[in-house]
Amino acid sequence: MAEFVYPPVINAAKGYFAAIGVKVTEVGGEHIPRTGGAVLASNHVSYLDFMFCGLAAQPSKRLVRFMAKKSVFDHRISGPLMRGMKHIPVDRVAGAGAYSAAVKSLRDGEIVGVFPEATVSRSFLLKDFKNGAARMAAEAGVPLVPMILWGTQRYWSKENPRQLTRRNNPVQLRVGEPLHPTLDDDAGEVTEEMKSRMAVLLDEAIEADTYRSTGPDDLWWLPAPRGGTAPTPEDAAVLEKAEVEERIAEAKAKIRAEALARVQARNKAKAKAEAKGKPKT
Repeated sequence: MAEFVYPPVINAAKGYFAAIGVKVTEVGGEHIPRTGGAVLASNHVSYLDFMFCGLAAQPSKRLVRFMAKKSVFDHRISGPLMRGMKHIPVDRVAGAGAYSAAVKSLRDGEIVGVFPEATVSRSFLLKDFKNGAARMAAEAGVPLVPMILWGTQRYWSKENPRQLTRRNNPVQLRVGEPLHPTLDDDAGEVTEEMKSRMAVLLDEAIEADTYRSTGPDDLWWLPAPRGGTAPTPEDAAVLEKAEVEERIAEAKAKIRAEALARVQARNKAKAKAEAKGKPKT
């Protein structure tokens, strides 16, 4: 089927990267299959990760269909683009539909991009992984390809200002050897093996990073164990828990407000109907 949306978006992204002088280094790109389905599982340190993760598949001339939260598809601008690029919406309340859609895409020969951490890591180290990527790969009978992004956090990450015009920033894409899970394998064990391989790739990326900070105030992008000022994994977990609790509270408040609005509208309509039915004196 012809792709009318994805190629122009890729060209626009490449133009943007060229304009700001992004220095992209890819290692292990040959591990991304040139044909057939595959799950491409990446770490998540930036809101721009999907752009760079997709870039990793370009040497193989493949397009990556990403699983992304449903709210992005509901947006009036990003929604048509996401649907046009055949990405997969994830409803966090009812995720079974997204899982089935992803497995179907894999069986149809697509590469499906997944961020097993689900949300951006504040510590820039690997968080706990969900095992959906391993389960999908096993069910569809396709390889599970681990990869690491590094340097993208310097453009836009949680708790830090956007620096979308940062020039000459080095970004690394490191792709590891694929795993080949089957339905006989334990998804949790496969996920742990994938995470272990990604941890090695992440260490290699940090060691090979050519970016040089401009001073003590420019170490926020570096993990605390490496001498940076990013939150420790423990502090990041506390911040994430507070964020989740706040999101739940906001959702409950919205539900209450909507329920109250419905009650008020119903009572108003009832009062209006009763007033209309009263005989005039």
